[in-house]
Amino acid sequence: MPERYYALLQELQTVEFVCVELNLYLDTHPHDVQAIEQYNQFAHKLKELKHRFELEFGPLKHFGHSYSRAPWQWVETPWPWQV
Repeated sequence: MPERYYALLQELQTVEFVCVELNLYLDTHPHDVQAIEQYNQFAHKLKELKHRFELEFGPLKHFGHSYSRAPWQWVETPWPWQV
């Protein structure tokens, strides 16, 4: 895999981690407007990163959560334990 694959995947995982942490914080602080705004910004960034990654390297999720071009892309990318 090209170096860009790993760089984009790491950025995606970092932003996803921020979303999870903000989600957990907001579960106990539901009225924190600043945290809600941050969550929404990072959720939007995560959506864009996933879209960019999938356009360049193929689907991230299966069972209807991501599209695939032909040929079937799941056999082309590394398996999760290979990354």
